[in-house]
Amino acid sequence: MVSRRAFLKAVAAGGGAMAAGTGSAALPRARAFAALPDALQTPPYAIVLGSVQDGGLPQAGCYTDRCNRARVNPRYVTSLGLVMPARGGPDSRRYYLVDATPDLRVQMDLIDDPAFRRRAQARRPFDGIFLTHAHMGHYLGLAYLGRESMGMLPTPVYCTAAMRGFLSTNGPWRLLVDEGRILFPDIAPNVWTTIDGAFQARMTLVPHRHEYSDTVAWEFRAIRRTLLYLPDIDAWNRWDRRIEDVVREVDVALLDGAFFRPDEVPGRPVETIPHPMIPDTMTRLAHLTGGDRRIVFTHLNNTNPVLDEGSSEAIQVRNRGFEIAREGTIYAL
Repeated sequence: MVSRRAFLKAVAAGGGAMAAGTGSAALPRARAFAALPDALQTPPYAIVLGSVQDGGLPQAGCYTDRCNRARVNPRYVTSLGLVMPARGGPDSRRYYLVDATPDLRVQMDLIDDPAFRRRAQARRPFDGIFLTHAHMGHYLGLAYLGRESMGMLPTPVYCTAAMRGFLSTNGPWRLLVDEGRILFPDIAPNVWTTIDGAFQARMTLVPHRHEYSDTVAWEFRAIRRTLLYLPDIDAWNRWDRRIEDVVREVDVALLDGAFFRPDEVPGRPVETIPHPMIPDTMTRLAHLTGGDRRIVFTHLNNTNPVLDEGSSEAIQVRNRGFEIAREGTIYAL
């Protein structure tokens, strides 16, 4: 176990004594640090690399006005980047990816940091990759890191045992494993794990269509704030945790906002692609908005009207104290 004092001391000192994937500390929330000034681009922070559902925007076969506009100004599949403070020279910042999407090639450009780009050119862009599950929008980007493209140097991938088994036994992902490009540190669900002495991460199983693997939410906690990343869940009432309790314990919550209403996708019953509706989520969490907490909808389907900033639905979301994820947004951690 790592005490709160020991963890913060190690972070301040560069964390050299705390190895990746070690330590499971039940530390108090980082809200005590919320009064610290936020300087954009000052680590630690999370940056939104994508905000739409697995198919992207525009989506294949979609020629609505929304998709056509997105052919000029595309939105990217839901993902985060995590940037942690330097531990030495100017190139010693640490960079982490949360979900490897089909848009990874262009999403990496959103990390507008010369040190990151030098590392990417040296074939080691990320110090670690966190995966939620095996639906296409959350892992296909690993292909850009393999032999046919970047040829990434060995990098830890944090995921469940089921996700590890999927990647290890199915091509082309298996080649990344066989060649040693991705490594799988042991990490247990429901336990805070210290990552490289810089921050803590915890994965929690959530109910979602488990065709190839199970599904998790990730929480990330650094010196100032705790962030929840939960892009996919079938329904809040199918989870063995109350979403109200989970959000109450974090400072930033990025939540599944795939649909605004159940009749958005013509010819496809929502029961076959279950996700919570945004109005239901807002009703559940209305009492938790305001103050320093930010509740943000992400993983937006191409049919979701909140993607149009001027729509009545998007205005309703903002007026009720919630937010809609946008690429490039930064959240201090």
